[in-house]
Amino acid sequence: MRSTTIETNKNVNQQQQPTLVPFIVQRRGEEAAPADLVIHRAAPGRYRLHYLDEDPRDRDLHGVLWGRCSFNPVDEHGRPTGVPEWKMMHPFRQRITMQSLRCQVCTAPARTPLGFVFLSGPRDLDAQAETVLTNQPPVCTRHIQTAARLCPHLAVRPRVFLARSAPLYGVIGVIYGYDPERGVHVVAEPEMPLPYGHPNLPTCLGSQLVRRLSSFTVLTVDELIRELDTAGTP
Repeated sequence: MRSTTIETNKNVNQQQQPTLVPFIVQRRGEEAAPADLVIHRAAPGRYRLHYLDEDPRDRDLHGVLWGRCSFNPVDEHGRPTGVPEWKMMHPFRQRITMQSLRCQVCTAPARTPLGFVFLSGPRDLDAQAETVLTNQPPVCTRHIQTAARLCPHLAVRPRVFLARSAPLYGVIGVIYGYDPERGVHVVAEPEMPLPYGHPNLPTCLGSQLVRRLSSFTVLTVDELIRELDTAGTP
C-alpha cells in the first residue's frame, strides 16, 4: 500500500531577526479580505463558490477559488515590506511560488540539475513513504542553507527531498455550503489536502497549494551540497 504524508508550515525562528525574509512569509498588515462569497448553481445538483466581484486572479490553474489576502507595499527590490508573521504563509505568494516552482525565499527558478529541492525537518515527513505531499515551495541552490537556518524545525538535522517529479496534487482549504438562515458558511475543514478532481473543490476556498513528491531521494543538506558541487552547480 502506498503511504502519504503531508508537511505543514512550521514556525520560523523569531529570535534571530534575520534581514532576509522568505518571499512567502505573510507580513503584519496583510490581512484576510472580507469573504464576500456567494454560491451559484452551476447545474442541477452542482454548485460553485464565487466572489461577488471576482477577478481571474482569484482562481488557480484548475479553477479553484482562493482566499484573498491584502498586500503591503513593496520595497525598491519589489519585495514585501512589514514585520514578518513567521507562522503564516501569504496564500497568493505561496500559490504562485508553488505553482511555478520558484524559490520560496527569492522567487528565482528552483530547478537544479539534479531536480527540485524541498526541505523538511527530521520528523516532519516519512522518508520511507512512497508518496509525500508538501505545501512548502521549493528552494533554489543559493538559499538551501538560508532556508534551513531561518526555520528552527530544520536547525538540527534537516532533510532534503530531492525530487525529480513534483506534480501539482491539490489544495488545502475549507468547504462552504449555503442555507437560508446562515447564508454562505463553512461546512467542513478537511484535515488533508483535497486532490484536484475532488467533488468538493467547486465549493472549496483554497489557502495553500500542494505538490506530490513521488520520485525523490532523501539527503542531508551537506550531502546535497556535495552532490550539487559534483554536478557543477554554482
